[in-house]
Amino acid sequence: MLLLPETVDDYVGPDNPVRFIDAFVDGLDLTGAGFGRVAPKATGRPGYDPADLLKLYIYGYLNRVRSSRRLEAETHRNIEVIWLLRHLKPDFKTIADFRRDNRAAFKAVFREFVLLCRQLDLFGRELLAVDGTRIKAVNNKDRNFTRGALTKFIREADEKLADYMKRLDEGDADEEPAGGTGSDHGGGKLAEKIAAIQGKRDRHKALLNELDRTGEDQISLTDPDARAMARMTKVGVGYNVQLAVDVKHKLIAEQDVCNQVLDMGLLAPTVEAAMDTLDVERIEAVADRGYFKIEDIEACEKAGITAYVPKPIRGPAVREGFF
Repeated sequence: MLLLPETVDDYVGPDNPVRFIDAFVDGLDLTGAGFGRVAPKATGRPGYDPADLLKLYIYGYLNRVRSSRRLEAETHRNIEVIWLLRHLKPDFKTIADFRRDNRAAFKAVFREFVLLCRQLDLFGRELLAVDGTRIKAVNNKDRNFTRGALTKFIREADEKLADYMKRLDEGDADEEPAGGTGSDHGGGKLAEKIAAIQGKRDRHKALLNELDRTGEDQISLTDPDARAMARMTKVGVGYNVQLAVDVKHKLIAEQDVCNQVLDMGLLAPTVEAAMDTLDVERIEAVADRGYFKIEDIEACEKAGITAYVPKPIRGPAVREGFF
């Protein structure tokens, strides 16, 4: 009965979220947001439009598809992505480079989305729920060093070196009465151990000097901004993501990523940033006891924030199991 082949548009309903993604990105000022290559050069073959790659990125964000290789696969088989990109098929390298080169511009896009939600009256702007989550970094625990761990290793290395040197001196003293002419096989092994420990000690000392220079408490070699999180988070080395959620429709009003280990001290700045986005002068906020800090609560009061944070239960009663 069909005289003409069906179009891709027939498979994407009018209420499909990809239509909103398409309209939302088309209405953005990508140049003002900080995206590169928005206007193609007069010569050479033009690259992919940043708007198309941004649409693909947002689609992946909404559908929990983070890998650039998986996003590339979706452009070949997913009818929604095929419609959204108009049959364009960027490879994974192009997708990854776009995400890397425009990292700072994404925050402006998220802010524009929040402002759009505010214009549509989707925020109650009365009560925020603040919480943090930890995300794992690409940094092994063995390549993260704290000031205490470095100091402990250097101290233990010095003790081992002193012990090995003492054993070498004792070996030399035993050889002299016997008329020995050189160190034996055991002495050679000790010398190798001394050289290895001395090398590791020097490297750890250099890291400690770097901490002294920067004033930081930790240093990560693979991912320099990552920090060792608290044990209870079970993340190891990673980042602390702070979220402020408006309770009306459970929409995120503010998000920020930091490397602070604990949540204490982060309530006021997180809610203040959300207040600026929501354009309110006073607001209420709730958070768990991990945010309880007198100075932070006082900062909330000064900023027009009514904070509800339970006081942590500490002391001997907790250790004895009464709470």
